[in-house]
Amino acid sequence: MGAIGGAVMPLLAVGGIWYFGSPEYTDVGYQPHQPIPYSHRLHAGELSMDCRYCHASVEVSAVANIPPTTVCMNCHTVILRDSDKLALLRESLRTGEPIHWLRVHKLPDYAYFNHGVHVRAGVGCASCHGRVDEMEVVRQVEPLSMSWCLDCHREPARHLRPLNQVTNMRWSPPPDQLEFASGAIGDRQLKPPTDCSGCHR
Repeated sequence: MGAIGGAVMPLLAVGGIWYFGSPEYTDVGYQPHQPIPYSHRLHAGELSMDCRYCHASVEVSAVANIPPTTVCMNCHTVILRDSDKLALLRESLRTGEPIHWLRVHKLPDYAYFNHGVHVRAGVGCASCHGRVDEMEVVRQVEPLSMSWCLDCHREPARHLRPLNQVTNMRWSPPPDQLEFASGAIGDRQLKPPTDCSGCHR
């Protein structure tokens, strides 16, 4: 009995460390409290605002920018202009001090990721960020681990969409998705890297 326990306990310990130390456990569900209660469900969902209105650099840059106060005030100089919830926004506009939003999705510094490359390839925002249009407060829904990224790089077909549907949160794959994706991979000359240098530079 002791021999069986001696063999099983190390396996349980390794399995526990592997799971409870993995991004699946430590990162999925991360949902920081932001300085302003910004509702993606309202803006991206009910109002159907395109992701690129706020995250304007996402098609051309490695990073998806956080919008400056002036972008928010394009609407909020008129809409809810005196709301107590937006006091920090008005103060930011008055002083020029940026709002310190808390980043939800962050890869380690040793991993290189380019938003623009993925958006131009036709990978939908929801593939990595989930249905943001249904989130009152944005949370991380995918582990963003190396194995998770490699799964997509090895088999990208189910994540590819028509380029004009990349930011459409309500888009769902058609019955001929694999056929469409096969054509898109050829037309867009997609060759997602699976070797180390693709992400570790």
